[in-house]
Amino acid sequence: MGKLLYEKDGHIATITFNRPEARNALDTESLVGLVESLEDFEADDNLRVAIVTGAGDESFSTGADLGDLMPILTGAKQPETEAERKLAADPGMVVKCTKGLEVYKPIIAAVNGFCVAGGMEILQSYDIRIASEKAKFGLSEVKRSIVPGGGSTVRLPQQIPYCMAMEILLTGDMITAEEAYRLGLINKVVPHDKVMETARQYAQTISENGPLAVRAIKKSVIKSLNLPQEEAFAKETAIAVKVLQSQDAREGPRAFKEKRKPVYKGK
Repeated sequence: MGKLLYEKDGHIATITFNRPEARNALDTESLVGLVESLEDFEADDNLRVAIVTGAGDESFSTGADLGDLMPILTGAKQPETEAERKLAADPGMVVKCTKGLEVYKPIIAAVNGFCVAGGMEILQSYDIRIASEKAKFGLSEVKRSIVPGGGSTVRLPQQIPYCMAMEILLTGDMITAEEAYRLGLINKVVPHDKVMETARQYAQTISENGPLAVRAIKKSVIKSLNLPQEEAFAKETAIAVKVLQSQDAREGPRAFKEKRKPVYKGK
Protein backbone atom coordinates (compact mmCIF):
# COMPACT_ATOMS: atom_id res chain seq x y z
CA MET A 1 0.00 0.00 0.00
CA GLY A 2 1.34 3.39 -0.99
CA LYS A 3 2.16 6.36 1.19
CA LEU A 4 -0.49 8.44 -0.61
CA LEU A 5 -3.84 6.82 -1.39
CA TYR A 6 -6.05 8.17 -4.18
CA GLU A 7 -9.51 6.69 -4.60
CA LYS A 8 -12.50 7.56 -6.78
CA ASP A 9 -16.12 6.83 -5.87
CA GLY A 10 -18.62 8.27 -8.31
CA HIS A 11 -18.10 12.04 -8.42
CA ILE A 12 -16.03 12.09 -5.20
CA ALA A 13 -12.28 11.57 -4.86
CA THR A 14 -10.56 10.75 -1.57
CA ILE A 15 -6.88 11.48 -0.98
CA THR A 16 -5.30 10.00 2.14
CA PHE A 17 -1.87 10.76 3.61
CA ASN A 18 -0.80 7.23 4.52
CA ARG A 19 2.21 7.50 6.83
CA PRO A 20 0.56 7.25 10.25
CA GLU A 21 3.82 6.04 11.80
CA ALA A 22 5.35 9.42 10.83
CA ARG A 23 2.26 11.50 11.70
CA ASN A 24 1.51 11.61 7.98
CA ALA A 25 4.48 13.83 7.19
CA LEU A 26 5.01 14.13 3.44
CA ASP A 27 8.09 12.33 2.16
CA THR A 28 9.09 12.31 -1.50
CA GLU A 29 6.64 9.60 -2.52
CA SER A 30 3.62 11.09 -0.76
CA LEU A 31 4.40 14.68 -1.81
CA VAL A 32 4.73 13.76 -5.49
CA GLY A 33 1.64 11.57 -5.14
CA LEU A 34 -0.37 14.47 -3.69
CA VAL A 35 0.54 16.81 -6.55
CA GLU A 36 -0.24 14.18 -9.19
CA SER A 37 -3.50 13.20 -7.50
CA LEU A 38 -4.72 16.79 -7.39
CA GLU A 39 -3.76 17.29 -11.04
CA ASP A 40 -5.71 14.17 -11.99
CA PHE A 41 -8.67 15.27 -9.87
CA GLU A 42 -8.83 18.62 -11.65
CA ALA A 43 -8.54 16.99 -15.08
CA ASP A 44 -11.07 14.18 -14.56
CA ASP A 45 -14.43 15.47 -15.80
CA ASN A 46 -16.32 12.86 -13.77
CA LEU A 47 -14.90 14.07 -10.46
CA ARG A 48 -16.59 17.04 -8.77
CA VAL A 49 -15.23 17.25 -5.21
CA ALA A 50 -12.31 15.81 -3.24
CA ILE A 51 -11.79 14.90 0.41
CA VAL A 52 -8.27 15.01 1.85
CA THR A 53 -7.53 13.27 5.14
CA GLY A 54 -4.84 11.45 7.10
CA ALA A 55 -4.57 7.76 7.93
CA GLY A 56 -4.78 6.64 11.55
CA ASP A 57 -6.26 8.36 14.59
CA GLU A 58 -3.57 10.91 15.43
CA SER A 59 -2.67 13.15 12.49
CA PHE A 60 -3.97 14.89 9.41
CA SER A 61 -0.43 15.86 8.45
CA THR A 62 2.60 17.40 10.13
CA GLY A 63 3.93 18.74 6.84
CA ALA A 64 7.13 18.00 4.99
CA ASP A 65 9.49 15.21 6.04
CA LEU A 66 12.59 17.35 5.60
CA GLY A 67 14.93 14.48 6.41
CA ASP A 68 13.67 12.69 3.33
CA LEU A 69 13.06 15.67 1.03
CA MET A 70 16.09 17.90 1.64
CA PRO A 71 18.79 15.52 0.33
CA ILE A 72 16.92 15.35 -2.99
CA LEU A 73 16.17 19.08 -3.15
CA THR A 74 19.77 20.06 -2.34
CA GLY A 75 21.37 17.45 -4.57
CA ALA A 76 23.06 15.75 -1.61
CA LYS A 77 21.46 12.48 -2.71
CA GLN A 78 21.15 11.18 -6.24
CA PRO A 79 17.56 10.23 -7.12
CA GLU A 80 16.92 6.51 -7.06
CA THR A 81 13.14 6.09 -7.20
CA GLU A 82 10.70 7.45 -9.77
CA ALA A 83 9.28 9.88 -7.19
CA GLU A 84 12.77 11.15 -6.33
CA ARG A 85 13.55 11.72 -10.00
CA LYS A 86 10.31 13.67 -10.46
CA LEU A 87 11.02 15.87 -7.42
CA ALA A 88 14.61 16.52 -8.50
CA ALA A 89 13.34 17.56 -11.94
CA ASP A 90 10.64 19.81 -10.44
CA PRO A 91 11.56 21.10 -6.96
CA GLY A 92 8.56 23.41 -7.21
CA MET A 93 6.38 20.45 -6.29
CA VAL A 94 7.06 21.34 -2.65
CA VAL A 95 5.10 24.59 -2.91
CA LYS A 96 2.62 23.29 -5.48
CA CYS A 97 1.00 21.37 -2.61
CA THR A 98 -0.03 24.61 -0.94
CA LYS A 99 0.05 27.48 -3.43
CA GLY A 100 1.16 26.42 -6.88
CA LEU A 101 -1.71 24.31 -8.25
CA GLU A 102 -4.73 25.76 -10.01
CA VAL A 103 -7.43 23.43 -8.71
CA TYR A 104 -10.85 25.04 -9.10
CA LYS A 105 -12.91 22.06 -7.98
CA PRO A 106 -13.71 22.15 -4.24
CA ILE A 107 -11.54 20.30 -1.75
CA ILE A 108 -12.73 19.29 1.72
CA ALA A 109 -10.23 18.67 4.53
CA ALA A 110 -11.17 15.97 7.04
CA VAL A 111 -8.82 16.78 9.91
CA ASN A 112 -8.53 13.80 12.22
CA GLY A 113 -5.62 14.89 14.43
CA PHE A 114 -2.48 17.02 14.36
CA CYS A 115 -2.56 19.59 11.56
CA VAL A 116 0.67 21.50 12.02
CA ALA A 117 3.48 23.14 10.06
CA GLY A 118 3.14 22.18 6.38
CA GLY A 119 -0.03 20.27 7.19
CA MET A 120 -1.70 23.51 8.27
CA GLU A 121 -0.37 25.25 5.18
CA ILE A 122 -2.01 22.58 3.05
CA LEU A 123 -5.24 23.07 5.04
CA GLN A 124 -5.35 26.78 4.25
CA SER A 125 -5.54 26.02 0.53
CA TYR A 126 -8.66 23.85 0.95
CA ASP A 127 -12.21 25.13 0.83
CA ILE A 128 -14.21 23.39 3.56
CA ARG A 129 -12.60 22.06 6.75
CA ILE A 130 -14.06 19.50 9.15
CA ALA A 131 -12.12 18.77 12.33
CA SER A 132 -12.17 16.11 14.99
CA GLU A 133 -12.64 17.34 18.54
CA LYS A 134 -9.11 15.97 19.11
CA ALA A 135 -7.49 17.99 16.31
CA LYS A 136 -4.67 20.45 17.00
CA PHE A 137 -3.51 23.25 14.70
CA GLY A 138 -0.31 25.26 14.55
CA LEU A 139 2.60 26.69 12.58
CA SER A 140 5.67 25.67 14.56
CA GLU A 141 8.25 26.76 11.97
CA VAL A 142 9.24 29.94 13.83
CA LYS A 143 10.43 27.88 16.80
CA ARG A 144 13.07 26.43 14.47
CA SER A 145 13.91 29.79 12.85
CA ILE A 146 12.05 28.88 9.66
CA VAL A 147 9.43 30.98 7.86
CA PRO A 148 6.18 29.11 7.09
CA GLY A 149 6.59 29.92 3.40
CA GLY A 150 3.90 27.64 1.99
CA GLY A 151 1.42 30.50 1.88
CA SER A 152 0.69 31.04 5.58
CA THR A 153 2.02 34.60 5.89
CA VAL A 154 -0.32 35.55 3.04
CA ARG A 155 -3.37 33.35 3.55
CA LEU A 156 -3.74 33.15 7.32
CA PRO A 157 -4.25 36.92 7.89
CA GLN A 158 -6.88 36.80 5.12
CA GLN A 159 -8.72 33.87 6.65
CA ILE A 160 -8.81 34.80 10.35
CA PRO A 161 -8.43 38.08 12.32
CA TYR A 162 -5.02 39.69 11.83
CA CYS A 163 -3.97 39.70 15.48
CA MET A 164 -4.83 36.03 15.93
CA ALA A 165 -3.00 35.11 12.72
CA MET A 166 0.05 36.92 14.03
CA GLU A 167 -0.19 35.12 17.37
CA ILE A 168 -0.21 31.74 15.63
CA LEU A 169 2.60 32.72 13.25
CA LEU A 170 4.88 34.41 15.78
CA THR A 171 4.51 32.11 18.81
CA GLY A 172 4.45 28.79 16.97
CA ASP A 173 2.05 27.50 19.62
CA MET A 174 -0.78 25.09 18.81
CA ILE A 175 -4.49 25.77 19.20
CA THR A 176 -7.38 23.38 19.77
CA ALA A 177 -10.13 22.50 17.32
CA GLU A 178 -12.59 24.62 19.31
CA GLU A 179 -10.25 27.62 19.13
CA ALA A 180 -9.79 27.07 15.39
CA TYR A 181 -13.56 26.97 14.96
CA ARG A 182 -14.05 30.14 17.01
CA LEU A 183 -11.51 31.93 14.79
CA GLY A 184 -13.20 30.75 11.61
CA LEU A 185 -10.27 28.61 10.47
CA ILE A 186 -12.50 25.53 10.23
CA ASN A 187 -16.17 25.00 9.43
CA LYS A 188 -17.19 22.45 12.03
CA VAL A 189 -15.91 20.41 14.98
CA VAL A 190 -17.37 16.91 15.23
CA PRO A 191 -16.81 13.78 17.33
CA HIS A 192 -13.62 11.99 16.32
CA ASP A 193 -15.42 9.05 14.71
CA LYS A 194 -17.70 11.34 12.65
CA VAL A 195 -15.03 13.28 10.72
CA MET A 196 -15.13 11.34 7.47
CA GLU A 197 -18.88 10.84 7.65
CA THR A 198 -19.39 14.60 7.94
CA ALA A 199 -16.90 15.34 5.17
CA ARG A 200 -18.71 12.89 2.88
CA GLN A 201 -22.04 14.57 3.63
CA TYR A 202 -20.59 17.90 2.48
CA ALA A 203 -19.03 16.23 -0.56
CA GLN A 204 -22.30 14.57 -1.54
CA THR A 205 -24.22 17.84 -1.26
CA ILE A 206 -21.68 19.69 -3.40
CA SER A 207 -21.42 16.88 -5.96
CA GLU A 208 -25.17 17.13 -6.62
CA ASN A 209 -24.92 20.81 -7.54
CA GLY A 210 -24.14 22.05 -11.04
CA PRO A 211 -20.45 21.14 -11.53
CA LEU A 212 -19.76 24.02 -13.91
CA ALA A 213 -21.25 26.50 -11.44
CA VAL A 214 -19.37 24.99 -8.49
CA ARG A 215 -16.04 25.21 -10.30
CA ALA A 216 -16.79 28.72 -11.57
CA ILE A 217 -17.69 29.95 -8.08
CA LYS A 218 -14.37 28.77 -6.65
CA LYS A 219 -12.45 30.17 -9.62
CA SER A 220 -14.19 33.55 -9.27
CA VAL A 221 -13.40 33.74 -5.56
CA ILE A 222 -9.72 32.88 -6.10
CA LYS A 223 -9.22 35.13 -9.13
CA SER A 224 -11.05 38.11 -7.59
CA LEU A 225 -9.80 37.92 -4.00
CA ASN A 226 -7.16 40.65 -4.12
CA LEU A 227 -8.48 42.74 -7.01
CA PRO A 228 -10.03 46.20 -6.69
CA GLN A 229 -13.81 45.87 -6.53
CA GLU A 230 -14.51 47.08 -10.07
CA GLU A 231 -12.01 44.63 -11.55
CA ALA A 232 -13.32 41.84 -9.31
CA PHE A 233 -16.90 42.41 -10.49
CA ALA A 234 -15.75 42.31 -14.12
CA LYS A 235 -13.89 39.06 -13.49
CA GLU A 236 -16.94 37.57 -11.75
CA THR A 237 -19.22 38.56 -14.63
CA ALA A 238 -16.94 37.04 -17.26
CA ILE A 239 -16.78 33.74 -15.38
CA ALA A 240 -20.53 33.67 -14.62
CA VAL A 241 -21.57 34.39 -18.22
CA LYS A 242 -19.75 31.32 -19.50
CA VAL A 243 -21.76 29.13 -17.12
CA LEU A 244 -25.04 30.78 -18.12
CA GLN A 245 -24.38 29.67 -21.70
CA SER A 246 -24.11 26.00 -20.71
CA GLN A 247 -26.61 23.15 -21.03
CA ASP A 248 -26.50 22.71 -17.24
CA ALA A 249 -27.68 26.30 -16.73
CA ARG A 250 -30.77 25.45 -18.76
CA GLU A 251 -31.28 22.10 -17.03
CA GLY A 252 -31.27 23.56 -13.49
CA PRO A 253 -34.24 25.95 -13.86
CA ARG A 254 -36.07 23.42 -16.04
CA ALA A 255 -35.77 20.72 -13.37
CA PHE A 256 -36.92 23.18 -10.69
CA LYS A 257 -40.00 24.07 -12.74
CA GLU A 258 -40.78 20.39 -13.38
CA LYS A 259 -40.27 19.56 -9.68
CA ARG A 260 -37.59 16.93 -10.32
CA LYS A 261 -33.94 16.41 -9.51
CA PRO A 262 -31.66 18.00 -12.12
CA VAL A 263 -29.38 15.82 -14.24
CA TYR A 264 -26.17 17.77 -14.69
CA LYS A 265 -23.63 16.70 -17.31
CA GLY A 266 -20.97 19.34 -16.85
CA LYS A 267 -21.70 20.79 -20.30
